[in-house]
Amino acid sequence: MAETDLPQLYLITPPEFDLSAFPARLSAVLDVAEIACIRLALATRDEDKLLRAADAVREVAHAHDVALVIDTHVVLAQRLGLDGVHLTDGSRSVRHARKELGTDAIVGAFCGSSKHDGMTAGENGADYVSFGPVGGASLGDGTLAERELFEWWSQMIELPVVAEGGLTPELVTELTPVTDFFGIGEEIWDEEDAAAALKTLIAAMR
Repeated sequence: MAETDLPQLYLITPPEFDLSAFPARLSAVLDVAEIACIRLALATRDEDKLLRAADAVREVAHAHDVALVIDTHVVLAQRLGLDGVHLTDGSRSVRHARKELGTDAIVGAFCGSSKHDGMTAGENGADYVSFGPVGGASLGDGTLAERELFEWWSQMIELPVVAEGGLTPELVTELTPVTDFFGIGEEIWDEEDAAAALKTLIAAMR
């Protein structure tokens, strides 16, 4: 597989982080690899926290010329002039988000392991869909997004697909031929040296 055919990297922020320390960690990670997009994925609903985090992350993202999208909050994406939104409810809000944000914004949809939801999201105007978790402790009902799903998608559907959730070097190696992006978050932020952890995952693609 040629370098150019390797999946791109899509970075997901931790659900909470220290504003005084995280921008430097993020910057160090962006220095070691080419990142296609960053998703601000905070667990909080506190608008003030979200605004301050978005400002801090956007500064780093723009310095490295990387797009920044925010989880769920279409209104905040508009207000903050972010590059788009990542929707966590499958295909349900895609049409609304596209209408609100316009044709230039990035609109992505997390579809668990549902082919049907992914296809509907695409029909409704999503720029990409993400499936997961691909490994580790699965969310809620125990369903993992299996390699077969990505394989089918990459053969049948042109819309870019993201593999995320519970990635290990083994899973990265296994999914590299069948995904367009890897969504990488806790896998690196839980490690002391996030940049080194990312390098390990990148090495597993080759």
